[in-house]
Amino acid sequence: MLFRRKIYDKFLTWKKETGGKKALLVEGARRIGKSTVVEEFAKNEYRSYILIDFARANETVKGYFLEHLNDLDTFFMLLSVEYGVTLYPRESIIVFDEVQMFPKAREAIKYLVADGRYDYIETGSLISIKENVKDIVIPSEERHIKMYPLDFEEFCWALQEEPLVGYIRSCFDKREPLERSLHNKAMLLWGQYLLVGGMPMSVVAFLEGHKDFGKADQEKRDILELYRNDIMKIRAQYRSKVLAIFDQIPGLLSRHEKHVVFNRIAAGSTADQYEETFFWLADSMVANECRRANDPNVGLSLSESDAYIKCYLGDTGLLVSHAFDENELLEDEVYKQILAGKLGINEGMLFENAVAQMLTANGHRLFFYTQYNEEKKRNDIEIDFIISNNSKTKYKIYPIEVKSGMRYTTESLHRFRGKFKNRIGGSYIVHPRNLIEKDDVLCIPPYMVICL
Repeated sequence: MLFRRKIYDKFLTWKKETGGKKALLVEGARRIGKSTVVEEFAKNEYRSYILIDFARANETVKGYFLEHLNDLDTFFMLLSVEYGVTLYPRESIIVFDEVQMFPKAREAIKYLVADGRYDYIETGSLISIKENVKDIVIPSEERHIKMYPLDFEEFCWALQEEPLVGYIRSCFDKREPLERSLHNKAMLLWGQYLLVGGMPMSVVAFLEGHKDFGKADQEKRDILELYRNDIMKIRAQYRSKVLAIFDQIPGLLSRHEKHVVFNRIAAGSTADQYEETFFWLADSMVANECRRANDPNVGLSLSESDAYIKCYLGDTGLLVSHAFDENELLEDEVYKQILAGKLGINEGMLFENAVAQMLTANGHRLFFYTQYNEEKKRNDIEIDFIISNNSKTKYKIYPIEVKSGMRYTTESLHRFRGKFKNRIGGSYIVHPRNLIEKDDVLCIPPYMVICL
């Protein structure tokens, strides 16, 4: 089952703009569909293609990269014979799948691009991990692009709900609420997305099982096990720390203060001891980091704090399965209870994680803000997310508060807006209700986060 993916259009842009002068490196977590969409692109947009999967490639193929790069005529001839594919200058593409498994192929990109005969796409995860780059020269002839699980819009496309998504975008642009029945339909789809997530195999199982949550859950558990196995393969000196953070993500997100408190992980722990841990989780794209901006202003990263980090799982569906990992509660009936809000779990955790996922997929780096009140001995300002418009002339920040319940307070947001009013371009509350604008704050349902 093939899904329409937004990244396909970015591939087309790369092909048109670079004309073979740069390879495309597609980075993403395991099992998000990188290989599938890249092969579909190669099949549709080129006269012929060769896909070399370095997770399975034999030693003979790997030897071509070590022995024949000084004679590219022979190199291409051997590849053509090995894969039974005729290559056509400027009409063929060669795909290096799972290139992190054979870094020498990535190093060869410099010479292959300079030759100019064919186009090249590389796919991989853990691209920047030291073990995968320590013995090679990183080619400058690469254009990097990140790929993520299906976002809510792509999930709706998979469920044949394209017209509804178009209507959602139209309503957001006009600042109008959806018609009531369509809002209810969109919220039902949003609830399904929270539980199923955007991992392609999970979505396939959900659809082929006629919306069977249990079958989707099994696929997600397989992926979580795969991620654990990946963690067990990394360097022993920080393996246990990565596993500790990974296993604690649901617990961290279920607390009121969702950021990592390092001395709760192990007595005496500090942020700098976990630097490699968060690098691995971010680089593998298993998790989405959200760092505190101490002074939200031009260039949010300029004031980011390494000591305050929120760690969201890369996929909302994986988070649900991960949260119930110990007792395997998630049979189909239990999923339905969660969907109906009848099971005692922290729904806010799911909402916030999904919003983080969609903001990340839209190209935003994640930041949050807190202000501690010494007199009250608590935070009197807590902003879940801050994004920016990245404008060089009129840079503005946009605070976002996520509310999973129908009733909520907005004191934190009002205090934040009062403190930083000259820096703010707009303010958002994400809530389960239909769109409403009040006091210069746009309150939007969660499915409209695709528009931010």
